[in-house]
Amino acid sequence: MSIGKDVLMQYVEMKEEIKDIEKSIEKLEKYREKIRKEGTVKDSVTGGYGGIQHFVVEGIPFPEYAKINRLLDGRERRLNERRIRLLELQNEVEEYIDSIDDSRIRRLITLRFIDDLSWIKVACRMGKNHTADGCRMALERFLAKN
Repeated sequence: MSIGKDVLMQYVEMKEEIKDIEKSIEKLEKYREKIRKEGTVKDSVTGGYGGIQHFVVEGIPFPEYAKINRLLDGRERRLNERRIRLLELQNEVEEYIDSIDDSRIRRLITLRFIDDLSWIKVACRMGKNHTADGCRMALERFLAKN
């Protein structure tokens, strides 16, 4: 496998990894909001006047809430690190694309990997006489050769 193909594959995988982390963060945020709205707990404590008075204490389950916040902090930190790495990878991908002599291949790679288009949309953007399979095969042949 060539350096170019490695960079392209890593770039694609990093974008998917970022989407996974974003979904994980969204799920935790929804759970935290659910705890805020519905997760109040009540407890009865005795105290005052020699231990004969009863008080009802109400609040969110703090240990679980704090755990969710710690998890969110870690995932958001990881997400920011991945986004920075993705920008670095995008620069590498763009440098790789610029190094390719064939304009058609440069366009194929840009449309597919940078613009995230499906092969059908790539073929449409490439214009007449291009099919999804033809575009995909042309890129596969180029990557296998280089």
